[in-house]
Amino acid sequence: MVLLSKIEAFILGIIQGLTEFIPISSTGHLYIGRHLFGLDEAGLFLDTMLHIGTLLAVIVVYKNELLQIIKKPFGKLSMLLIVGTIPAVIIGFAFNDLFESISKTGVTIGWEFIFTGFILWMADSVKKGAKQMHDLSYGDAIFIGSFQAAAIFPAVSRSGLTIAAGLFRKLDRETAAYFSFLLSIPVIAGGIVMKFGDMVNGHIEAVSLGSLLIATLSSALFGYFAVVWMINFLKKKSLKVFAVYVWILGLTVVLLQVTGVF
Repeated sequence: MVLLSKIEAFILGIIQGLTEFIPISSTGHLYIGRHLFGLDEAGLFLDTMLHIGTLLAVIVVYKNELLQIIKKPFGKLSMLLIVGTIPAVIIGFAFNDLFESISKTGVTIGWEFIFTGFILWMADSVKKGAKQMHDLSYGDAIFIGSFQAAAIFPAVSRSGLTIAAGLFRKLDRETAAYFSFLLSIPVIAGGIVMKFGDMVNGHIEAVSLGSLLIATLSSALFGYFAVVWMINFLKKKSLKVFAVYVWILGLTVVLLQVTGVF
């Protein structure tokens, strides 16, 4: 039994909920959070429940769009999501074992934070676009989806790379965030299904039900606020503040790893 207190579960839920959608990498922050709490063994089952929380959050935000997809499963919105998800599916199945081993060791997460910062800074520096959801092409979706596939590395921010990709394709800032979070639904759901498959095969850590419930609800609540806040934030604010943050965090992690502290 992994000893996960309710306070620790609540904090990890906050970390997952906020950093899944704020472009600073949820997996990277969870790795650091678990390490600081001495919970390195509380991996697969806890991560699955935390991701269920953020999936619930984004489903609530996009409930109208999901109803539209159900009513028109072959409509343009559905096709954009399918096309945008294909790169992540291909990369995920082809290199899953490699990325799982990288994620467990955490040896590269500092550099991945730094890489995320460079992408955010470059995207924020390009000339602003004006394309909105009705302007999105399948080329836009596959381009953004390819950036999403790169976020399979643990500390490369999925939301950061997909928002950046949208800005590179001249989406307006609100639409870039809006489509990024919508595109996260099939990827998060697919990741949960894969994790459940691993758990069925016996790769599971026992964690108390109460702590898991708190972690899931905390992740869902803060994930909901993060989605809404981030879309509004990007209307007028810069991504560069997040770039600076992940640069500082990444350099700190690298320094701690080099000195053997972390």
